[in-house]
Amino acid sequence: MRIMGLDVGTKTIGVALSDPLGWTAQGLTTIRRRNLAADLAALKELVRRYGVEELVVGLPRNMNGSLGPQAEAVRAFARHLQAEVGLPVHFFDERLTTVAAGRVLLEADLSRRRRRQVIDQVAATYILQGYLDRLGQNGV
Repeated sequence: MRIMGLDVGTKTIGVALSDPLGWTAQGLTTIRRRNLAADLAALKELVRRYGVEELVVGLPRNMNGSLGPQAEAVRAFARHLQAEVGLPVHFFDERLTTVAAGRVLLEADLSRRRRRQVIDQVAATYILQGYLDRLGQNGV
């Protein structure tokens, strides 16, 4: 079963995809946000092209676990996405995923420009892999 992971930001959406067995996550692309309709259309096309059956959206919580304005915006986007694609949408705590992604990219010695191009995609990979790992721990 293919699962898509998303890191939804104000300017970009990082996209990751699981392998067909749902064990590992790989970065797929970064979508530059334009408007809601265009963003949803781009994601719907990826869902169709890759046969995605579920979506996982990173939920940006504050360090104390509370939800702030960005989390509410992500939840609203996820509601629109679910209505558009008709698939289950799950949330996964994305605290520190962008920090972890940044560290990995620094260690890979990528240029600042290249890091900016892929950081959201790598963060989406962390979100999706965390979700897949949790599924595996629960025996699902």
